[in-house]
Amino acid sequence: MLQPKKIEHVVIDGHSLTFEQFIAVARFGAKVELSPEAKKKMERSRALAEKIAAEKRVAYGITTGFGDFATVAVPDEMSAQLSTNLILSHCTGTGDPYLEEEVRGMMLLRANALCVGVSGVRPVLVEMLVEMLNKHVTPVVPQKGSLGASGDLAPLSHMGLVLLGRGEAVYQGEKLTGAEAMKRAGIPTLTTLVSKEGLGVTNGTCAMTSVGALHLYDTIQAAQLADVISSMTLTALAGQLDAFEERVHTVRGHSGQIHVARNIRMLTTNCEILQRCKGARVQDAYALRCIPQVHGAVRDALEYILSKVEIELNAVTDNPLLFNEDEAVISGGNFHGEPMALPFDFLGIACSELAGISERRTERMVNAALSNGLTRFLTTEGGVNSGFMIVQYTAASMTSENKVLAHPACVDSIPSSANQEDFVSMGTTAARKAGTILQNTLSVLAYELLTACQAIDIRRMQNEFGKGLSNVGEAIYSHVREKVEFMAVDREIWPDIRQVEAMVRSGELLEIVHNIVPEFE
Repeated sequence: MLQPKKIEHVVIDGHSLTFEQFIAVARFGAKVELSPEAKKKMERSRALAEKIAAEKRVAYGITTGFGDFATVAVPDEMSAQLSTNLILSHCTGTGDPYLEEEVRGMMLLRANALCVGVSGVRPVLVEMLVEMLNKHVTPVVPQKGSLGASGDLAPLSHMGLVLLGRGEAVYQGEKLTGAEAMKRAGIPTLTTLVSKEGLGVTNGTCAMTSVGALHLYDTIQAAQLADVISSMTLTALAGQLDAFEERVHTVRGHSGQIHVARNIRMLTTNCEILQRCKGARVQDAYALRCIPQVHGAVRDALEYILSKVEIELNAVTDNPLLFNEDEAVISGGNFHGEPMALPFDFLGIACSELAGISERRTERMVNAALSNGLTRFLTTEGGVNSGFMIVQYTAASMTSENKVLAHPACVDSIPSSANQEDFVSMGTTAARKAGTILQNTLSVLAYELLTACQAIDIRRMQNEFGKGLSNVGEAIYSHVREKVEFMAVDREIWPDIRQVEAMVRSGELLEIVHNIVPEFE
C-alpha cells in the first residue's frame, strides 16, 4: 500500500527517487535535500561543459543554436545569452495553469535528472529548485503548449523564468511576479543562465511525467474504490458470489484478476444478503460477473504504467549529454516523450474502462427489467417521482465523454522546427487528458455508490434475502447515510451527489475499508 503522506524527507541523487517519494514531495510537501555526491558529479560535468566551450568544439546548445539553428555557430561571448534567450523565447504556453502539485513535480524531476551529472549545468540550478520546493515557491505554468518532444519546452521554460526573477509564481497562496515571490522567500535569482543551462532547464519530459504520475497515483486509488463500490452494487443486485471463487481466477492466471476477485471476497465476507440469494440465478450479467476480469485488467495496466513511470522518475531526458570518461558530447533524443506517451494514453483508456463498467452497474440498479426485483428507478412512489432516473443519465454522459477522450494522443504528430523535429509524442496531452478522464470516472463511481445505497435500502425493505451487509458494506453504507438520507420522494438531489463525490475524492472511504480489512489494496 502506498503511503506517501508518511514520508517527510527525500534526498535526490538522480538514481533513487521512488514513486512514493515523488508523490510525497509534489503533493504532500516533503522536504528535499541534494545529495553531496550528486553535487560533485554536477561540478565535474559543468567543468567539462566549460572546457568544450573554451576549446570552441562544435557542441549542440553550447556552441551552436537550437533546433534548426543547430548549424549556426554562436560566439563564445554570446553563449550565456543563448541559454537565457532559450527560456525567454520558449515560454509560449497558454490556458489554465497547472496545479501547484503538478509544477512541484516538474521541479523535482528536473532537479533529479540534473543530479546525474551528464547535463553540464551548475549545481546552483538544482540548489535553487530544491530551495523553491522547500519554501513553496511555485512557478505559474500554463497547461497547453507542449508537443512532448524536444522535451516539454514551453512548460519548463515558464518554470525556468522564475529562476531568472521573471514570469509568475505562487507564494503563500498569492500569485506574484517571479521576482517578488523569490524575494519574499529569500531566494536570490540569477541574472543569466550560462552555456548549456537553457537546455538543461527546458529539455526533458518533466511536465508530462509529473502530471501523468500524479494522475496514476489517483487512478490506483480509483481502482481500489471501484472494487469497494462494485461490492456494494453486487449486494444491492443480489449478485452471485460463486463467480468470485479463487479457483475460477487462478486457472486463468492474470494477477490483476486474481487480486480483484480476492478483494471482492474480502469485501463481501459474511454478507447475509449475498449468502441468502445464492442460487437465485445461474449467472449474472457481465457488469457483475466480470468485475474481476475488467477491474483486474485495469490493475494490470496500472502496474505496467507504474513500471514505466518509475524508470522515468530517474531518467536523464535532456540533450546533448556530456560524458566525463571520454569527454564525449552526444546528441541524442532522450527528451522524446514516446516512452511516457503510450503509458499515459493507456492510463486514460484503463481509467475510462472503470467508468464504463460502473455506469452499466448503475443502469442495472435503476432499470427494473435488470435489477433482480428492485423498484423502477429506485423510487417507492413511481410516476409522481422520477427517483434515480437522471442519475444514470449523468453517469452515462461522463462515461461517453471519456470514450472520446480515451482516443490516444500519441498516434498524432505535427512536425516542428522547420521539420527538424518531425515526429513528436504528444505525451503531455496524453497525461493531461488522463486527468480529465480520471475526474469523470471518480464522479461516475460516486453516482454508483449513491445509487447502491438507495438500492440497498429498497432491498432491505423487501427483505427477501434478509437485511445484513458485510462489515465493510455496513461501514460504507453508514458513512454515506450520515450525510445523505434515503430518498423516499423526489428532492433536490445535487447536494447528495456533491456529498458523495467529496467522499470519493477525499480518500476517507478507503481509510474506512483499510481499518476493517487491512490487507485490502
